[in-house]
Amino acid sequence: MFENTVKLYKNMFSEKEKTLLINGDLSVSIFMYSSGVHAVKVTNKRGYMTVLPFQGQQIWRAGFDGHELVMKNTFEEPQDTTSFFFTYGGFLIHCGLTAIGNPSPEDTHPIHGELPNARYQSACIESGEDERGRYVQISGTYEYDFGFEVRYHFTPHLRLYESETVINVKTDIRNMRGTPMEYLYLCHMNFAPVDGSRLVYSAKPDGVYTHYLVPDNLPEDKKSKLEKYFEALSEDVHIHDTVGGPEQFYMPEIVFTVTYEQDEQGRGYCMQLRPDGYADYVSHHPSQLPYGLRWIARTEDEDAMGMLLPATGEHNGYLDCRRKGYIRYLEPYSSTSFDFDVGILDPQRASALKDKIEKLCRQ
Repeated sequence: MFENTVKLYKNMFSEKEKTLLINGDLSVSIFMYSSGVHAVKVTNKRGYMTVLPFQGQQIWRAGFDGHELVMKNTFEEPQDTTSFFFTYGGFLIHCGLTAIGNPSPEDTHPIHGELPNARYQSACIESGEDERGRYVQISGTYEYDFGFEVRYHFTPHLRLYESETVINVKTDIRNMRGTPMEYLYLCHMNFAPVDGSRLVYSAKPDGVYTHYLVPDNLPEDKKSKLEKYFEALSEDVHIHDTVGGPEQFYMPEIVFTVTYEQDEQGRGYCMQLRPDGYADYVSHHPSQLPYGLRWIARTEDEDAMGMLLPATGEHNGYLDCRRKGYIRYLEPYSSTSFDFDVGILDPQRASALKDKIEKLCRQ
């Protein structure tokens, strides 16, 4: 139960960071980037997350136990824009709901739909305590209203406990019209790849599919390297489980679809197990979001390990989702929700989860 709720207004923010709330070893401060984007920083015993409350409710940055989690990118701060690539540098980005993925030439939607940099009409900070301890939660609601067709409320909740290195994420979707609503959802979580790490995840050996795509505009030398790596992946897709290596080539990107096995709690797991024993971590419910997309991009200026992007469908745009039957529907005035965890595990927790995943995949 919430003990305290602070509603956020844009006129509360300035370039000077100020503390707004303290809950035990959790503190919340607010500030404004020089670009004009509003930010909330939640700090606990182990690290922090910085959230953009009015722009996509993105987690822009996060780090725990001395490990920064976000991908390498060219953006030092978020930009005040709704365009996907003009501010691409966030750690966690909600995608959907009218479309996800890269639009085909026949599609009319922006990349990953309207949610990534959506302008939220309301946002708040909630703090409280439950059986897991004290926490702070950032929430907000985005209302999308396209006359005669679609009206919905999208409400994410980003919760961090005072001793945790994992962020609990929950998203609520409500159809606000008297007719059924189509929807699609994907969550982009963009870790930094760490060479020498190993991807450990709860999927059977045959549960990984590689999407073959060689862009026409790629220079010939890079096109040859990418084609050669695709050939290697076709022989053994699991060569990509070891991060780094001379044969790997992710320029501009490679996407995989992974089918996750569930444990007794209905959860699937993915880790980037680092050489120092820590592990970047995502856990989700495959029954809620059955497509565990994996996006890896390693260019000169971007370096990203999207090891698990939980989604309702694959990433090739609205029309592809329609053809493949990925579209979901919400009945009039009804709601649905998804939840998943993202962060980093210390060596002890990572080792225990590694054993659990290996056991789960042997069953």
